Amino acid sequence: MIQWLRSLVFVGQMYLMMAVLAVFFTPWAIVDRRGAFAGVHAYTRWVRWTASWMVGLKTEVRGTPPQGEVLIAAKHQSFLDIIIIVSEVPRPKFIMKKQLRWAPILGWYALRIGCVPVDRGRRAQAIQQMMAGVKAGVQDPGQLIIYPQGTRVAPGVKIPYKIGTAILYEQTGQPCVPAATNVGVFWPRHGIYRKPGLAVVEFLEPIAPGKTSTAFMQELEERVETASNRLMKEAGFDAEG
Repeated sequence: MIQWLRSLVFVGQMYLMMAVLAVFFTPWAIVDRRGAFAGVHAYTRWVRWTASWMVGLKTEVRGTPPQGEVLIAAKHQSFLDIIIIVSEVPRPKFIMKKQLRWAPILGWYALRIGCVPVDRGRRAQAIQQMMAGVKAGVQDPGQLIIYPQGTRVAPGVKIPYKIGTAILYEQTGQPCVPAATNVGVFWPRHGIYRKPGLAVVEFLEPIAPGKTSTAFMQELEERVETASNRLMKEAGFDAEG
């Protein structure tokens, strides 16, 4: 019960601080995109810091966070893996569900850092728009984060990887950095309770451009799932049991 109450306070302040930081950074973000990136970095680092002492949930990054123009194909278990990845890369951006553009605070900041809202099933069109924007100088190059399974996946649940990731890999011609995680063991997809422990996101070695779609998807899934299962096992959850 005490941990649940601590979790409730943590979640409440997390959303309150989202509003506070949004107000603080918005004037800068309106005139300069760097203000929007500064805002999202400040918020995600705040969440990681407060989680460590309010609910005993520490976070760790392994591997080298990418700095250049790359794809990041990440295991997605909860909001926390987004928080960790965004806090570590300089220019994060997503292809996001169209409905999220209307989300208070999140929607405007997402558009400001270069995220592209699309209808489900139209990601190829979105990446064409994004690449055109980069060439025109409308959007700064950055790290495009995509979730190959298309949704949050609880530990131990198996959902197939979607071919859209391979389409983006082929169309951008960029290296792809796989990212594994165990955050779902501590921070669930839904609910208030946050479990103490060590949540990890691990950036794996990049997959060079030029592979076929089939070879790319096979390598991506094998590497991300193997590493995620290892991290979850470290956290006391046997995904293969």
